[in-house]
Amino acid sequence: MTIETKSGYRAAKGRGVALAALRGLGVALVSLPGAVLCFTLSLVSMALIPIGIGLVTTPYVLRGVRTFANWRRVLAAEWGGVRIPPAYRPLPKDANPWAATFVMLRDPATWRDLMWLPVDMTAGFLTALLPAALWLYPLEGFALAAGLWRVFPEGYWYGFVKVTGQGSALGAAALGLVLLFFAHFLTPRLLDVHFRLTQAVLGSGQRELAERVRVLTETRRDAVDTSAAELRRIERDLHDGAQARLVAVGMDLGTIEALLDKDPAKAKELIAQARTSSVEALAELRELVRGIHPPVLAERGLGDAVRALALRLPVTTEVSVDLPGRAEAPVESAAYFAVSEVLTNAVKHSGADRIWADLHHADGMLRVSVTDNGKGGAVIEAGSGLAGVERRLGTFDGVLAVSSPAGGPTMVTMEIPCALS
Repeated sequence: MTIETKSGYRAAKGRGVALAALRGLGVALVSLPGAVLCFTLSLVSMALIPIGIGLVTTPYVLRGVRTFANWRRVLAAEWGGVRIPPAYRPLPKDANPWAATFVMLRDPATWRDLMWLPVDMTAGFLTALLPAALWLYPLEGFALAAGLWRVFPEGYWYGFVKVTGQGSALGAAALGLVLLFFAHFLTPRLLDVHFRLTQAVLGSGQRELAERVRVLTETRRDAVDTSAAELRRIERDLHDGAQARLVAVGMDLGTIEALLDKDPAKAKELIAQARTSSVEALAELRELVRGIHPPVLAERGLGDAVRALALRLPVTTEVSVDLPGRAEAPVESAAYFAVSEVLTNAVKHSGADRIWADLHHADGMLRVSVTDNGKGGAVIEAGSGLAGVERRLGTFDGVLAVSSPAGGPTMVTMEIPCALS
């Protein structure tokens, strides 16, 4: 290994360690208040179930808990390479708050989320904060050696070193240097411990196989229902659109044949009408084909298909693509229509004037994030477009996470396990 290679490796490793410390600090600062808020609201809401108020509030609170847990699943996959697949039981369509409450409370995944919250606000907070603390605490020792010890005339404990003068301050600096040395090696491992702890509690544990079978059964049923609904839509569009126009063209041609010798002027008028109808029928057939599987998706891949989709939107949309290959056609199709639904929701409901879409592939996962600067407040609920996206991705073991605080911004993240060719 050359000197340049060694220095480049050390620089890259240093950046990786610093990034792990910053990520741990960010997770710690967000996870503690988030976990405390979710846990408190859950306990209060469920305590109010006997008097009826909790029957209305609990579904919304538990959906918020699921959103928070799914966000942590995404971070664990992107920052730690730790996969924590969700195994929530789908809510019945058009379920009222009472039914949704009992369905969610009977779901083992709900109780795993609630057990995870106290762990996340204690051990999870510490394991996320330690990587940053190992880097920040040595700075205190260096500051003491630089003269800060004079601020404490009665002495100051730095670790196990009592600083009372310049000599002991140098000892504190030496201890800080030792801590900094260990931080260089321990920081990424401590962040990995945090994500492994999250996986241990949020994961399905011994029931993983049973949950997996159940989830596959549910997603297969959703896929069959979606396919049947899509087939009915295609049949309806053909019957009401192109088929009706083609029947009209056939009738016009029959009339033209009868009028060709008797009234040539009228026949020419009907020929022009038949030509217009045939053009409109062809346009409707093309639009129908584009709704089934866009030609640009088949010919140029997911990245260019999303770019073409963004160009048709009335809102300024920036698309960033980093895909070194192509996924299988069903995966590309599912991802395309999921992105299309999310973008449509952003245009219709967010009030945003700018949207960003990012597509990339890493660690065997196709990751798509759509962010808008709108008013926020997007949630995954029965009957919503995001619930449909979640079902579509679930067919491919995909994950959907939504971060949409009131006032925005909204970030929708989708992950689908796949390989590129």
